[in-house]
Amino acid sequence: MELWPWLTAALLGLLLAAQRSRAARFYALLGFYCALCLCVSTVASVVCLLRHGGRTVDNMSIISWFVRSFKYVYGLRFVVSGRPKLEVDSPCVIISNHQSILDMMGLMEILPKRCVQIAKRELLFLGPVGLIMYLGGVFFINRQRSSTAVTVMADLGERMVKENVPIIPVVYSSFSSFYNLRTKLFISGTVKVQVLDAVPTRGLTVADVPKLMDTCHQAMRSTFLEISARPQENGAIQGPQVHPAQ
Repeated sequence: MELWPWLTAALLGLLLAAQRSRAARFYALLGFYCALCLCVSTVASVVCLLRHGGRTVDNMSIISWFVRSFKYVYGLRFVVSGRPKLEVDSPCVIISNHQSILDMMGLMEILPKRCVQIAKRELLFLGPVGLIMYLGGVFFINRQRSSTAVTVMADLGERMVKENVPIIPVVYSSFSSFYNLRTKLFISGTVKVQVLDAVPTRGLTVADVPKLMDTCHQAMRSTFLEISARPQENGAIQGPQVHPAQ
């Protein structure tokens, strides 16, 4: 039995419903985004295997090229401020705020070369998406086993201060003006990306790590609120409808 006629009919029905219903349009665009991720991951995996033969962080340049094309499909624009702060020759730790499934597009806009990412282990089992992340050298941690995740992050914090590795916070403005799961909003829009000054760790000890993390969080939160504010017709400033993820 041929599935294509049924799939085509279902797609056409969804497109017609999307013209009449905001919720239908939201889920149609979200579903297409997921399908796009699966298809692009499959193609990118083949390219990475042919180019580098296996798992290596060098594959991230290929992955980034594919993912950056998503913004044209969805009419998104990323305005990056402070990009030169990421152009460092020495090791550093980059942290950013998490908001939604769309974060991946913003991440690839500023990702430096040979940057190793950390992700939850569950993503490894998402078929082609998990495969391309594996090929890109992503380090997976098991968040279901909190002791393992805490140990990994604690080890990272300890090495960070012992080796004087600075932290570079990257803040993305709120997506709520164009993407909102609660109101089923999904339209084109602009994301402001602010790269903050590096936070030094020289002279700190392991005992200073909690305070260091709090300093980074406060700086990122204030920047998030600042770049997410939108001017209104009466001249007032409207803040973001959502807060940065903790």
